[in-house]
Amino acid sequence: MAPAAYIISRAADPFFAIAIGLSAAAMRISREEKEKGKTTQQTLDSVRRRLMSLTKRT
Repeated sequence: MAPAAYIISRAADPFFAIAIGLSAAAMRISREEKEKGKTTQQTLDSVRRRLMSLTKRT
């Protein structure tokens, strides 16, 4: 069997994957909101409201 290939290291790869996933999601949300005609500030306000509602539920 071939040894596992790592992008950075065995320990850092999961963190790298999470960072890439979060940045991809942020870029997609930003692009979709701009297509709707919203400003960056309006998008950030919307994200903050959603995060606050998630923290209040728990």
